Amino acid sequence: MTRDDLIALTPDVLAALSNRGLVKRATREVDAGERPTLSEDTDGAVRAAYPDGVTVTLPPGGGGLAAGCCSCPAPGVCRHLLAVVLTYQRTHAATTPSHAAARDQPAAPDRQAVPGHDATPGQDATPGRDVAPGHDAKPGRDAGAGGEPWRWSPGDVTDDELAAAIGAPALAAAQRRRRRGYTAVVHRPDAADPVPRVELPTGTVRFLVPRQIGYARGDAADDGGEAIALAVWACRTADREQPDRSEAQVRVGGAATATDHPALDTAVALAADVLLTGAAHLGSGVAARLAAARRDLDAAGLRWPLLALDDLAGQLEAYAARGARYRPDTFADLLAELPARRRAVVNAGATPPERLLGTHEPAETPLRRVRLTGLGARVRCSGGEVGVDVVLAHPAAVSVLVLHRAYPVTDDGPPTGHELAARPVTGTTLGALATGNVVSESAVRSAAHRLRFAAGRLARTTVTPGGGDWSGLPPGLLARDPDALAAELAGRPPRLLRPRTAAESVRVLALGEVRAIGYAAGEQRLHATVTGADGGTATITATHHGAAPGALDALAAALDGTHGPPRYVSGTVRRGADGLVVEPLAVVADAVVVPDLAAGVGDGRLAGAVDARPDPVAAALATASALLAQAAHTGLRHLPAGFPDRLRATAAGLAGVGLDRCGAALSGLAGTLGADPGEPAVRAWVDAWIRLSVTAESR
Repeated sequence: MTRDDLIALTPDVLAALSNRGLVKRATREVDAGERPTLSEDTDGAVRAAYPDGVTVTLPPGGGGLAAGCCSCPAPGVCRHLLAVVLTYQRTHAATTPSHAAARDQPAAPDRQAVPGHDATPGQDATPGRDVAPGHDAKPGRDAGAGGEPWRWSPGDVTDDELAAAIGAPALAAAQRRRRRGYTAVVHRPDAADPVPRVELPTGTVRFLVPRQIGYARGDAADDGGEAIALAVWACRTADREQPDRSEAQVRVGGAATATDHPALDTAVALAADVLLTGAAHLGSGVAARLAAARRDLDAAGLRWPLLALDDLAGQLEAYAARGARYRPDTFADLLAELPARRRAVVNAGATPPERLLGTHEPAETPLRRVRLTGLGARVRCSGGEVGVDVVLAHPAAVSVLVLHRAYPVTDDGPPTGHELAARPVTGTTLGALATGNVVSESAVRSAAHRLRFAAGRLARTTVTPGGGDWSGLPPGLLARDPDALAAELAGRPPRLLRPRTAAESVRVLALGEVRAIGYAAGEQRLHATVTGADGGTATITATHHGAAPGALDALAAALDGTHGPPRYVSGTVRRGADGLVVEPLAVVADAVVVPDLAAGVGDGRLAGAVDARPDPVAAALATASALLAQAAHTGLRHLPAGFPDRLRATAAGLAGVGLDRCGAALSGLAGTLGADPGEPAVRAWVDAWIRLSVTAESR
């Protein structure tokens, strides 16, 4: 019998199951003729013998490569196991040409072209397995149907197959977790990204080989296989409830979702009191209330409200210390976020409450051996310190992680980004980390996707230089059409309701050409118009700041071809009035340029002019938001007598540019203000802020 599971293992899948260095070494050895002698048992077990006495056994079943046995002392998936797979594939290439052709297709790092599989007839419902209604009647659902091998669902895996792959104890633990209930986001495969994946509160699970559950892989360490079962059940639920969505948010198991969250109610009430009093008039007594509310949210497992309250406490501390980290607009945004999340839970919208509140999100998750790609860095000076955020792509989880470091401002002034690039971190430097390839056995991810590397003698992290080959990043991180990416951003929930993850809007854009570069001297802003590799246009914009004086010069040089034709730009993306806007982190040409870490003092000549066309809608929204932020800073109980008139005048300005509902929200707030505003004024202020925030985000 032919082992289709071994035939299906592409080099990228093998790298995901081991590491790319071992795959390359095993490939070189097999190419050089250093192949083992293979034999096959009648049950499908593959046995191999090497001339030096090393023996390998790959048993049949759902265990994947992890079930293989090698007599060498190396732990885990060793080069001998990999060489056996490669030798087996080449031995069977003549009899399975379609598999060989699929295997020989070029594939990007951490991705694979999934070979075809024979269609499997529908299975009847069995105990412990849900079958989506009409599943068998759907054409093209099975792998290989219609010439589209990526069309399959992990929900087709039975509980018996799960037990064989992960073991009965892990399955029992997963069943206990299912009885309590959990949420997940199911990403179905497509032609661009043929690997199904499921985002769980504890990590991401990818199903690397169709119908071979033994090759499923989660990124969290030491879960014992429990996450794989949870991911399969999430796929079943998605197949039943949302069969036609490419991305499905589902709740699995548990009792009906409760909307009663006393800890959240306490936090919302505290935010209302702060809004009524204002940052400018708060006394010291609020610190004890904040601490108590944070403890209650932590105990209740409400991760996103907890992080919002942490940030609110930080804003108040910064204001009390007269620190530069305090920003009225950030302060106002946090006061609106808590009631916004509470409203969304009570109103039972399309997003599961657990996703709105971060329920069951662990504070930290140790990751198994992980490979990361540096996407650049951001440097900012605030509150007497210079902070550096190194941004790294985690391709296996289709996510972005952020490593933060802060350095104090000394009497000699703040260190620049270029000086900080040489600072040591995890056995390397910040600059090397921002552009390198990272392999770590000690990475720990927080709920907010902050990254740290755990200390320990056995934990290792290595960083190798990166050449900026970002072509292998998955479609969820790499975009080739700015217009398509802008449309994707438009489909997200409002920012106030999304998970509070760092760098959630960081993407890599594959560039076509740079059409124009200009500089607005008054704003100290560089502005470039670019096209995507597959069409569409985007705007790259960056503003000068003292912590990175050479950033604009370095960015202009990278975009104008000084280092060769620019091929990629990474950065924070958002929608603007004219399409996609990118605030860059790095540019890849013949070298990887990180503007914030570049040398220079900002004395270069930046040519070109920016067409500073007025945007009356943006100006009206900014004026209205600033006025609401001022109200929050001062406190609704302490506003001057003329403030309602200012609100009404600003409302008229909003209506004048067509934003009638925004204007009505400000007018409604003006009508609630008086000698002693209370809950109606708080509700009206929150209504107005949410309206302005969503409108600005939707442009």
